[in-house]
Amino acid sequence: MEVDFQHPGQTGGERMNDLLRHFRSKQLETETEKVFDTQCPFCSVQCKMQLIEQRNGERKRYKVVPMPNPASEGRLCIKGRNAYQHAVTKERVKQPLLNVNGAFVPVSWSEALQIIKEKFTAIQQEDGYNALGVYGGGSLTNEEAYLLGKFARVALQTKYIDYNGRFCMSAAASAANQAFGIDRGLTNQLSEILQARCIILAGTNIAECQPTLMPYFTKARENGAFIIVIDPRETTTAKLADLHLKIKPGTDAALANGMLKVLLDEGLVEQKFIQERTNGYEELKQHLASIRLDQIEEITGITVEQIRKAAVTYGAAQTGMVFTARGVEQQTDGYMTVRNFINLSLITGKIGRIGCGYGAITGQGNGQGGREHGQKADQLPGYRSIENPEHRAYIAKLWGINEQDLPGKGVSAYEMMEKIYQKEITGLFVMGSNPVVSNPNANFVEEGLQKLKFLVVVDMFISETGRMADLILPCSSYLEDEGTMTNLEGRVILRKAGRTPPGEAKHDWEILCDIAQALGKERFFSYSSAEEIFNELRMASRGGTADYYGITYNRLTQEEGVYWPCPSPDHPGEARLFEHSFAHADGRAKIIPVENQHVKEQITEEFPLYLTTGRVLTQYLTGVQTRRSHTLAASHFESFLEIHPKTAKKYRIENESLVKLESERGSVTVRSKLTPDIREDTVFVPMHWGDMQSVNKVTHQALDPYCKMPGFKVCAVKIKPLVDLQLE
Repeated sequence: MEVDFQHPGQTGGERMNDLLRHFRSKQLETETEKVFDTQCPFCSVQCKMQLIEQRNGERKRYKVVPMPNPASEGRLCIKGRNAYQHAVTKERVKQPLLNVNGAFVPVSWSEALQIIKEKFTAIQQEDGYNALGVYGGGSLTNEEAYLLGKFARVALQTKYIDYNGRFCMSAAASAANQAFGIDRGLTNQLSEILQARCIILAGTNIAECQPTLMPYFTKARENGAFIIVIDPRETTTAKLADLHLKIKPGTDAALANGMLKVLLDEGLVEQKFIQERTNGYEELKQHLASIRLDQIEEITGITVEQIRKAAVTYGAAQTGMVFTARGVEQQTDGYMTVRNFINLSLITGKIGRIGCGYGAITGQGNGQGGREHGQKADQLPGYRSIENPEHRAYIAKLWGINEQDLPGKGVSAYEMMEKIYQKEITGLFVMGSNPVVSNPNANFVEEGLQKLKFLVVVDMFISETGRMADLILPCSSYLEDEGTMTNLEGRVILRKAGRTPPGEAKHDWEILCDIAQALGKERFFSYSSAEEIFNELRMASRGGTADYYGITYNRLTQEEGVYWPCPSPDHPGEARLFEHSFAHADGRAKIIPVENQHVKEQITEEFPLYLTTGRVLTQYLTGVQTRRSHTLAASHFESFLEIHPKTAKKYRIENESLVKLESERGSVTVRSKLTPDIREDTVFVPMHWGDMQSVNKVTHQALDPYCKMPGFKVCAVKIKPLVDLQLE
C-alpha cells in the first residue's frame, strides 16, 4: 500500500514526521499488550500469577509470570502455567444453549430466564418446593458459594443443596469439627513445616496434587525431618519418604491404632497436655489395651517393625505434623480414620505450637471456603448449623426473611442423586460441578439425571453433565471473575480478574441474581459487585465458627491475605490455632477410640483386586477445564490403569494394552501401565476422565455414616485384557 503524505507547504522533515506517526499508530492498532493479575483456579494453594496477553492483529500470544505470595512463594506448577488455555479456547460456551430434540440451540438470556421461571414454577406447583435441587462446587468463589446457598434457600425455598466438596473434604471437616470444635484445613501456617522434625503424610500425594508445596517438605527433610508416607502406591511423594508404609487399601484406621498402642507402650505420650487440654484419653487407653500389633500387621500388610519405627519416630520427635488427604478420607470409615490420626497429634501434644499441628490437605481451589458459607446441606454461612435455632434466627434476620421460611437440613450430594433417581427431586440446578462423572456408581447417577423434568447446568463448557442438560448457561472463567478464595491454610485471598468474559457469558453471581429476579426475589439479590456480596458474607459469618467479619477487600489487597477467624477489622487473623485452647465450650479437644474398621466391599474370588482412585499432575477434578488445555491434554490424553507386573502377568495383561476393569456396578476401558510401585493386590485409575473411561462407573456408592463421604478409595474389581474379549 502506498501512502502519500505530500501536502502543499510541508517541508521534507514535516512529511517524514507525519509518516512516522502514521506507521506508529498502525503498529499500536495491531500490537497491544494487556496484563492481568490473577491466581491459579485449580488446587488449594491458590498460587498467584500474572497473565500477559500480547496481540498482533488477530494473533494472540500469552506469557505467564509467577508472582510472590506467602503460600507458594512464587512457584507455579504445570497446571497453573497453562490454566489460561482453557479460558481462551474457542470451546467456551458463549451464550445460553437450549436443548431442542437433542441439539443445543442458542437462545437469548431473556428467553433462558423465562424458561427457567416457567419450568421451576411448574415443578414447585406440581411436586413441591423441595422437588428442586441445587448442586454446587468447591471451586466457586466465597461470594458465589455464599450466594448459591442463599439462592437455594431464599429464591427457590428448597432444603436440597449440596456440592462436590462432599467428595473432597467432608471426612476431615467432620473429624476436625468434632475433635477440635473447628474445621480449618491446616491448624498452622505452611511455613511451620520447616520446623517439624517428623512429618506423617497419610493418603496424600502432594507432589502431583499440590506440587508447589513440595519444597516445604524437601526443605524440612534437609533440616532433619523424618518423613513417613502412608500410601498403597509408591508415588512421587512417597519417594521423598524416609519410611514408606505401603498399606493395604482401606486399613488406615487400624494402622493408626497400631501406632497409638506403641506410643502408649513406649511412654511417648504428653501426660500434662492430655490432662489439661483433652477429654477421652482413658477410653482410648482401654480400647488400645485389646489391640495386638500382630493383628494390625495382618490387617494392614505393614510389619510390626515398621509400625514401631513410625510411632517411635513421631512420638520421640520434639515437633511433628500430621497431614491427611483423600487417600484416608475417601473411605466409608474416613471420618473415624481421620479422628484416629488426630488422636496421634493429641496424645503427643503436637498441636498448637510452632512446628506442630494437624492438616487436611484441601483438594479443590476453594474447598475450604466453599464448605464454610452454606453450600452444604446442613450448613449456614460462617459454619453455622442449619438446625441450630439461634443460628437460623441470625441468618433469617440478616436475609430479611421469617425464620420459619428458612428450609431445614437436606441430604448429601450422592443422596441427592438417589432422590433424583427416586423422582423426589425432579428439577436440578448445577453450578461449578460435573456430577455425572464425579459421583460414585456413575451409571446409576446418569440414569437418575435422565429422569429429571428439567436440568440447568452453569458452565464454561459442555461437560458430560452439560450434555444431558435442558439448558446450559455460560459463565465466566477465573481470569474474568473477581472474588475471594480461602486456601488450605485458612488464608482468605482476593483473586483479581480484569479480562472481559467472552460473548454473553456472565459471572456466576450475576446469573444467580438474574434468576432470582425472574422468580420475583430481586429484593434479596440486588448486588452490583462481588465486593458487595462479600460484605454481606462478612456480616453473615460474624460470630460464627468461620468468622470473616474483620476481613475486607482493602485488607486483602494490602496484606496479601488474612487468616480466619478474624472477628474485627483490627484483628490480625489467627495464623496458628489452639495455642491456648480448643474451640469446644470447655476449651478441650476430644479424643475417641476408633475400631479397626473393615471396608464395605471386600475382594472375592470373582472380584479379586482392590481398586483405588486418585489424581495425576496435569489434570484437575473431572477434567472439564484441564482437558481443554492443549498442553495439559497432551501430557495425559487418556486414562490408565496402574498395575504391578506380577499381577499383570497373572491376568495376561501387557504394558500399554487396553484393559476392561469391572465391578458389580459397571465397567470401564483403560490402558495398562505396569509399575512395581503399587501393591500386587491393588490397581489404580485416575478420576479425571468421563464416558467409557469414567472410573466412577465402577466405584462403590456406600457412604461414611458420619459425613456421607463415598468410599472412592476401595472397591473390589476384576480385570481382563480387551483382546481376550474380542477373541471370545
